[in-house]
Amino acid sequence: MTTDADQTLLSLLRENARASTADLARRLGVSRTTVQSRIERLEKRGVIAGYGVRLAPEYERTLIRAHVLVTVTPKLADKVVASLKAMQAVRTVHSVSGNFDMIVVVESPSIGDLDSLIDQIGVLDGVERTLSSIILSTRIDR
Repeated sequence: MTTDADQTLLSLLRENARASTADLARRLGVSRTTVQSRIERLEKRGVIAGYGVRLAPEYERTLIRAHVLVTVTPKLADKVVASLKAMQAVRTVHSVSGNFDMIVVVESPSIGDLDSLIDQIGVLDGVERTLSSIILSTRIDR
């Protein structure tokens, strides 16, 4: 279980995983040693599994992103996920309840590339149907 202080620290790290220990300590009102100890404990417990790259907004604005809702043949779901994982343009795959089985978030440098990508997803063995929606803007991203 994480404490409120851990949740605040995690929130700050989500904003900027490269923030210095001194900056985090200042924002949390604790010592650098305390911040470092919390980070190490969260890493050891597997709460923090790694650190990633956050792309510049100017670069992200050049990408076209979409949600692709996918219905799959149940026995072939694992095969579909493996195929999606091999596609570099696939950012995330969510298993969901409802009329569709998965929401696949993709990004592409152009509409033509996005169209081709959606076609590639649609012909995967095990995919029964897709429905896509282009993301026009992101209003909250934490």
